[in-house]
Amino acid sequence: MCAPALITVADYACAEFVEKKSRFIGHIAPASTEEEAFDFLARIRNEHKSATHNCYAWQVGEQDQFQRSADAGEPAGTAGRPILEAIKRADLHNTIIVVTRYFGGILLGSGGLTRAYSKSAVLAIGAAQRIMRLPACQVMFTFDYGLLGKVESYLAQQGLPVADKVYAEQVCFICNIEKAQIRTITDALTDLSGGSLRWQELDSQVFLDRPL
Repeated sequence: MCAPALITVADYACAEFVEKKSRFIGHIAPASTEEEAFDFLARIRNEHKSATHNCYAWQVGEQDQFQRSADAGEPAGTAGRPILEAIKRADLHNTIIVVTRYFGGILLGSGGLTRAYSKSAVLAIGAAQRIMRLPACQVMFTFDYGLLGKVESYLAQQGLPVADKVYAEQVCFICNIEKAQIRTITDALTDLSGGSLRWQELDSQVFLDRPL
């Protein structure tokens, strides 16, 4: 069974602003596991060792089963929770946000902190490229050399890159294909080859990313 499609971010992005002399930097990145989320958090903490706070939140897992947030020394509920709520409002999954704060000497109060951390998370989300991550399966095609040009041309027309190629007694292509498209693609290639092409769906879960 393939995992559900989900919306996440393509890569690391950041955004910053200043509120009453405090500098807030929102860092956002994709994370498909909690281990990846912890690694990203460690990276930001290392890059901003002198920061007053590095608060964070993430939502990870096929069913969003791993959710964490931390105020990192700020008053309880003023940092981690608003960051997590921003992730949820944006319908982002497998995503971590870390907000770095350099204290400027002026207290913001609980309400001010909550608004600042929420704003920082929202700005980071706005700076990131959102993508739809679609579940796909690896399909192996085996065919004679005489069909090579036709198969390559058809795959190119469909926008399907070949993930792996093997040239032996026959040609073997492995492609990552959306689950919903497998039957259409395999039927077309079978017809194109006059029934000589063979295909096999491999027991491997992969994803295809589509920009939003």
